[in-house]
Amino acid sequence: MYTYSFEKLHVWQETRKLTKSVYIVTREFPADEKFGLVTQMRRAAISISSNIAEGSSRKTIHDQAHFYTMAFSSLVELLNQLILSYDLEFIDDNKYVEIRAEIELISNQLNNLRKSTTK
Repeated sequence: MYTYSFEKLHVWQETRKLTKSVYIVTREFPADEKFGLVTQMRRAAISISSNIAEGSSRKTIHDQAHFYTMAFSSLVELLNQLILSYDLEFIDDNKYVEIRAEIELISNQLNNLRKSTTK
């Protein structure tokens, strides 16, 4: 089986883990959030890895940087939703700290990836 270039990116591999974490933690959200924060958080998490994958397939550095910036924006969106979920007591301290640490790691990696495309 062929391995695509985005699959080799450590940051993309980390976003897979983050997406899984988001799906697991949002299973415990109240039922009335099924079409609210649950959907938004899951879509944001998926958007991060999808934009990294799409960016890696672009031919120009400018196009790549655009998609990596979009991935970063989705990551920040997810962070906001995580904070709100914590404020609303949908997640406990441990899960909040754990997922926030994943977001911080990916944030640093995405910034490095974006910088590599803007040199």
